[in-house]
Amino acid sequence: MAATIKRETHILDASGQSLGRLSTQIATLLRGKHKPSYQPHIDGGDFVKVTNISELNFTGKKLDQKLYHHSTRYPSGIRTEQLKNLAVDNPQKMLTQTVRLMLPATRLRTAMLKRLTVQ
Repeated sequence: MAATIKRETHILDASGQSLGRLSTQIATLLRGKHKPSYQPHIDGGDFVKVTNISELNFTGKKLDQKLYHHSTRYPSGIRTEQLKNLAVDNPQKMLTQTVRLMLPATRLRTAMLKRLTVQ
């Protein structure tokens, strides 16, 4: 089955788009749900290349209020980062993290994320 999967390359322009709408579009392409041959247990998605990531559009008060948390797995090791700092310092990490959380938490997720290129 893996030999019959035809992978295309999609180039998306992020300028003027909101983060969530763009992330759902990327997750759909990476997972392959736009193809008629979609099956949940087969990694049949395409390659996605995103350009102009620094020109994303944020609505409302998200830049000030949205927080991203991660744990260092030590006691009291919760680290918090604001969206506005993440958007300036590392926008690639911001987009990759939102797409990662939209993909299913299975063994196929890492292979899907390897096909995402953010510039």
